[in-house]
Amino acid sequence: MISLFRGITIVAAAGLLLGCGGSRHSSAGADAGDTVRSVESEDKSAEKWSFNADSAYRNVSRQVEFGPRIPGTASHKATADWLSSELKRYGWMVTEQHSTVKAFDGSQLPLRNIFAQINPEATDRTLLLAHYDTRPWADEDPDPTKRQQPIDGANDGGSGTGVLLEIARQLGMSAPTGGIDILLVDCEDYGTSGDEESWALGAGYFAAHPPIEGYKPARAILLDMVGGKDGVFPAEYYSRQAAADIDDAIRLAARRIGEGERFPGVYGGAVTDDHVKLIERGIPAVDIIEYRAEGGFNATWHTTSDTLDNIDRETLGAVGRTVMEYLKSI
Repeated sequence: MISLFRGITIVAAAGLLLGCGGSRHSSAGADAGDTVRSVESEDKSAEKWSFNADSAYRNVSRQVEFGPRIPGTASHKATADWLSSELKRYGWMVTEQHSTVKAFDGSQLPLRNIFAQINPEATDRTLLLAHYDTRPWADEDPDPTKRQQPIDGANDGGSGTGVLLEIARQLGMSAPTGGIDILLVDCEDYGTSGDEESWALGAGYFAAHPPIEGYKPARAILLDMVGGKDGVFPAEYYSRQAAADIDDAIRLAARRIGEGERFPGVYGGAVTDDHVKLIERGIPAVDIIEYRAEGGFNATWHTTSDTLDNIDRETLGAVGRTVMEYLKSI
């Protein structure tokens, strides 16, 4: 999903930095690597909700099998059909948003957001989201001859969606009492450098046209690129500004289940991603995304190497169990 190039902006207080085919702008805030407010772990170990990392991995594999999920293609439609049917099979109430959005190059992209709810009568709601479309071009590939090829998007799109499908399966079996929503968002990764509004088109459409009148969840969690090998998820700047309490609670949940090292209390950067569209509408939102102070995004980002071979079951499991633990706490 993401792209510095795609409009993903990394913010560092130290000043202007260049790299990754995009821009990193100075901003009042923390440097990558700075510590965030201390989060103390609880003494007792909380009971873990079930999360099957192998199942999440199979969800990623299935998406890759369909082929690149570029809006308007047969593989994109087949993937969306499958995602919608799986959510329904798990007992969720599914609503789809269909529209057309204009891309930076004038292309008219068919948009299909998939929104699912459990316990729709509950007033206090948590929104979990990830994008399922893929980048049409491997514009960050080290081989210039491959930069016009589409990517598999195993990590960038597939991983977050795969984790959310497994969470949906588990919650469908456990019948939670709280209100939980899942948004599989479209048209996130079709954008161009220098035009931030050309990215996250599906999330922008959802925020401007909620499927339920007056819909405003109490909190939202975005999963993006959560399947890389040895994945680590430092604090994202905009998330801390809009929802530090939620970010703290997620890191505390990770510590309770022994995954604190993957969720360190330091800043990674500021990423303009789907969650920002929600924040702009007054929804507290946190982005769980792999970005490191040294090295930036995962090395497979927007390259032809973003394949299933580079997906790590342990990383998927760590993120999935952490999110489940957080949901249990609220």
